[in-house]
Amino acid sequence: MIRKSLIILSLLALHGAALHAQEVKQDATQTQATEPSRLQRYVLGAKEVLTASKSGLENIFDEGFALLGVKYRLGGNSPEDGGIDCSGLVRKVFGDALGMNLPRTAAEMAKVGDRINKEELKPGDLVFFNTMRRAFSHVGIYLGEDKFLHSPSKGGVVRVERMDNSYWTKRFNGGRRLISEAQAAEASAVAEPPVPASDPQKRSATR
Repeated sequence: MIRKSLIILSLLALHGAALHAQEVKQDATQTQATEPSRLQRYVLGAKEVLTASKSGLENIFDEGFALLGVKYRLGGNSPEDGGIDCSGLVRKVFGDALGMNLPRTAAEMAKVGDRINKEELKPGDLVFFNTMRRAFSHVGIYLGEDKFLHSPSKGGVVRVERMDNSYWTKRFNGGRRLISEAQAAEASAVAEPPVPASDPQKRSATR
């Protein structure tokens, strides 16, 4: 009788442990589902932004955000070079994310893909600026809601800035769309409330 009771208690304990494990797994799944993506955490203020499968736009943002804080270095292609410049950043991000082999300079990149106007910009597009009295002398990656990721200039680091700042507004040259060439799938996602943008960088790279 005692042995039978012990067996029953053991079975009940195992059943309870299994239920607890299942609840923990469900809680973890729900937490992951409600956590904002890296795209949502950085593209703040957007009512609707574009995301894509891991083989497309989401990879672009993962690769780009991983470089936040890397120092600017003229001619730099990666953090291993001691820094990275604007076109080096774009080239590395699109190369690592999509396997695209982009030209090395901003001016050359401006000839690739589909030309688009400012009001047509979507996350993942390239944005160009005249920062050295020369068209297409600076390039960044558009994030949505007038924000872009770039490597600014000597003394700066890779960061997110607002395009509607007067400095960038006056120097905007246009955009280029490359995502369609990589056949990235598109889907909508809702972002979080806005946060203050960083101070504008008054100087920019030539590459």
